[in-house]
Amino acid sequence: MTAPPRLIATDLDGTIVRSDGTISERTVAALARVERAGAALVMVTGRPPRWMAEIAAAVDHHGVAICANGAVLYDLHTETVLDARLIEPDVLAEAVARLREADPELRFAVEYPTGFVFEARYNLGRWDADAFGGRPADGEALVARGGTKLLALHPSAPPERLAERADKAVGHLVTVTHSTNRGLLEMSAHGVTKASALADFCTAQGIVAGEVTAFGDMPNDLPMLTWAGTSYAVANAHPLVHAAVTATTARNDDDGVAQILERLYP
Repeated sequence: MTAPPRLIATDLDGTIVRSDGTISERTVAALARVERAGAALVMVTGRPPRWMAEIAAAVDHHGVAICANGAVLYDLHTETVLDARLIEPDVLAEAVARLREADPELRFAVEYPTGFVFEARYNLGRWDADAFGGRPADGEALVARGGTKLLALHPSAPPERLAERADKAVGHLVTVTHSTNRGLLEMSAHGVTKASALADFCTAQGIVAGEVTAFGDMPNDLPMLTWAGTSYAVANAHPLVHAAVTATTARNDDDGVAQILERLYP
């Protein structure tokens, strides 16, 4: 009988978080099986730490989280930031300048380990900036301190085309990815990805890639999914993700990750 994975790495939104923003009781119970079996559980997400309190509560404070696409290591048991990899201010300033030159329609925000700043014209959509610790900062104030993630929002451009253009302009400065179907780019320090952070965490635990099973749904999950020994796309995943993984499971709304975990940890 094949030994179960020593570590489970899973994305959140679109993977274990349902379309209504909740995590089902079945999925919570399946996640608890992982640690109960003696394996490690790591949530690997594009979310910043300030969006993790509800996740920590929903999963009964099980596991560790890698946030901001690999830039932040976050302890779900204590809800504290353990480590952060920042984009330095001079790199932020150059990246913003190059992206503005490439497309003047882009508007920017910068994430910190806690809180964020955003240009006045940055569209926060359904999120209230004040509720999440955000404050407006234009000009030099936007790039005055290092951040975990640079966000660039375009009002109409398709994300794949936008990411290609941005990578040509600033790919030597930052790591460019995206995780939504809108024109929103997410940029981390150069070389920082979900995979790099997960690999570092696994090395510290004496775990190799072949002992890791990972789950995801969007292009920002691709580095992690291609690094892990076994990788699953949920049925609702982006086509690029389906093309890269070793297996598939049911949709997030049908508890696809839980279905696999129940088999791995009976």
